Amino acid sequence: MLLKLSGEPLQTKATSGTRGSFDQPAARHTALPAAHHTPSLCRCSPRTGPAMEISFAGKRALVTGAGKGIGRATALALARYGAKVTAVTRTQADLNSLLQECVSITPVCVDLADWGATEVALQDVGPIDLLVNNAACANLQPFLEVTPEQFDQSFSVNVKAVLHVSQIVARGMKARGSGGSIVNVSSQASQCALRDHAVYCATKGALDMLTKVMALELGPHQIRVNSVNPTVVMTEMGRLGWSDPEKAKVMTSRIPLGRFAEVEDVVNSILFLLSDKSNMTNGVTLPVDGGFLAC
Repeated sequence: MLLKLSGEPLQTKATSGTRGSFDQPAARHTALPAAHHTPSLCRCSPRTGPAMEISFAGKRALVTGAGKGIGRATALALARYGAKVTAVTRTQADLNSLLQECVSITPVCVDLADWGATEVALQDVGPIDLLVNNAACANLQPFLEVTPEQFDQSFSVNVKAVLHVSQIVARGMKARGSGGSIVNVSSQASQCALRDHAVYCATKGALDMLTKVMALELGPHQIRVNSVNPTVVMTEMGRLGWSDPEKAKVMTSRIPLGRFAEVEDVVNSILFLLSDKSNMTNGVTLPVDGGFLAC
């Protein structure tokens, strides 16, 4: 079975560094005399097998934190595979550059930490079938130095805004009876204590439990809710923060695959959870961490 995303050519020949490439060289056989030839038990060919396509044609998607990194890449991927995408971020310059890459995306500029402004900004986005809650902030402090202001800001964006945006979208899904899929972008930090990450870890732990309760309550309306929980991701910010080889080695030494995640690794997991290929996946926190949490 070959897996491809609709809208992207399926490649069957390995190409170094190319996503979606599959290669299974034909086995070399030495011909046997006819009397001793044993018929193959499998008649299918790995090169000609049916493709399991993922398509978002006709779907409407909303992505928060879409100005940079994972959110931006997710918005572009959804648009590329047929979805009508609404991109939400608080920075107008990021929206402007995003539209230069994909003119079909609908931009919404709002600070999701502002409950009232968010309500106004999203009231006219129309029906949404797919939601990716990616917007987040990370204010790192040693536990004894955590301030009330940074605590409140982190929970406002990382948890409260997810609840609010999901309420707006899920109410529409329920009213239409159409079902839908929601993916929350969490972190391995929800399940593993990290130095100087007291508040960040707490917000992501809260997000994981929010994901499960949403899955429980929205499931009867055929609305699936899951999260992805990546390790360090090589976004622009990630590359800056982990460019020191010694610092990076401390973390990668705990990852069985020995490397950090690329943005594409997380986006592919999000697309799968949004798609109808994961129709029985609900309430899951999916690590995208190279095995970090398995250790």
